[in-house]
Amino acid sequence: MTKKSRRTHSPAFKAKVALAAVKGDKTLAELAQLFDVHPNQITIWKNQLLEGAAGVFGHDKTSAETPVDLKALHAKIGELALESDFLS
Repeated sequence: MTKKSRRTHSPAFKAKVALAAVKGDKTLAELAQLFDVHPNQITIWKNQLLEGAAGVFGHDKTSAETPVDLKALHAKIGELALESDFLS
């Protein structure tokens, strides 16, 4: 018995299939037959597309930015400046 290797699909193919599923013109069974992919896989790719769609238009600034401790940074700059003066 020979081992069957897994197929790998390109991101472009996955996007094409997921967009076709989002359109809703055809059923999952029709799309599965058309693209030769299991219907469960189409559902997974469709959900990934819908969850990641917001990222296309930018990130939420409140969650992406972390507060910076300016006092600590200034203290570190001062230390480095003193070391630099000491070494020269």
